[in-house]
Amino acid sequence: MDIVDRNTRSRMMAGIRGKNTKPELLVRKALFAAGFRYRLHRRGLPGSPDIVLPGRHIAVFVHGCFWHQHEQCRFAKIPASRSDFWTRKLVGNADRDRKAVESLKVDGWRILVVWECATRDPLILNSLGQLLSSWISSDGSTGEIRGFAHPQGN
Repeated sequence: MDIVDRNTRSRMMAGIRGKNTKPELLVRKALFAAGFRYRLHRRGLPGSPDIVLPGRHIAVFVHGCFWHQHEQCRFAKIPASRSDFWTRKLVGNADRDRKAVESLKVDGWRILVVWECATRDPLILNSLGQLLSSWISSDGSTGEIRGFAHPQGN
């Protein structure tokens, strides 16, 4: 059972931003400090990537573990109240993410997903610029940076 009434919870959830979140700002800061320049929220691309390095054909998504259902992450729990609603909504988000990534791959883009749990981990956060640079200079078509809250580590 929720500790606040339905209208209050609805107002609280509506206030959660989709752009310029703290994890996204941390990733942008690390990229900029590492010398990379980028574009933000490219609506013309599938999934409207949070960060795009157009010259390198790289799309970066900064996903919240809850909203994008990061598998086996402690931050990705389905709420106990209205669990049917939340399951449909969150599974729909994850399906939409997969379709966007597939579409970008077909168009020749390289995709990196940085999970919120990575930005919450001080050890990873301190080396985030190096991790981003390393992936960008690699030849991988897809990649992930995730926190130690995830059982499989980084």
